[in-house]
Amino acid sequence: MTSTAPSSRDAEPLILGILGGVAAGKTRVGMRLAGPTGCLIQADAIAREALDRPQLAPLLVEAFGPDVLDGDGKVRREIIAKQVFGDPALRETLEGWIHPRVRARIGQALIEAQTAGAEPIVLDVPLLLENDGEHGLASRCRYLVFVDTPAALRQERATRQRGWPADEVSRREATQIPLSHKRERADFVVANDGSDHDLDNAVDQLRAQLGLT
Repeated sequence: MTSTAPSSRDAEPLILGILGGVAAGKTRVGMRLAGPTGCLIQADAIAREALDRPQLAPLLVEAFGPDVLDGDGKVRREIIAKQVFGDPALRETLEGWIHPRVRARIGQALIEAQTAGAEPIVLDVPLLLENDGEHGLASRCRYLVFVDTPAALRQERATRQRGWPADEVSRREATQIPLSHKRERADFVVANDGSDHDLDNAVDQLRAQLGLT
């Protein structure tokens, strides 16, 4: 009998990638999936830290105007979002400032989680598939999990929780890979069309299926 050496992918801890639409509940699913022994890495939180770097302020003012900073010098993200999702060139410029730092920090967080023995490691990265050619994170995931939430419910949540206008979810998603493709790429689908309790139960069932306790 011949033995096959484990691949580098198999040698890694269980890494899960979260897919889904805007305001689908990906963060809640990611936290539940990670559980008490895992680690959730959130790209949006890292991006917010990168955007708040003082050295970036002059570039933001030049690109978005003086109103991009409030009276205390804090970045007004709503000003940025209003412009970048309708201007591909401006969005590319902003991503050029932010994404390299985000990629580096995610890579560092992965090393830290592996060193600490965390499992599973869950990646909540909105552009996990879109930018895989740059960061290679989707390729490192053993499984991809799609959070399936109806469009009307996602928009209602975004309006209620974030104060977004009625077309904001669809406007942002128009810049991303279609949700139908993300769902097809997923190994598992978690429905999020009921209560938080229903969602937690669905994630717990997935954890059991993955052999997580």
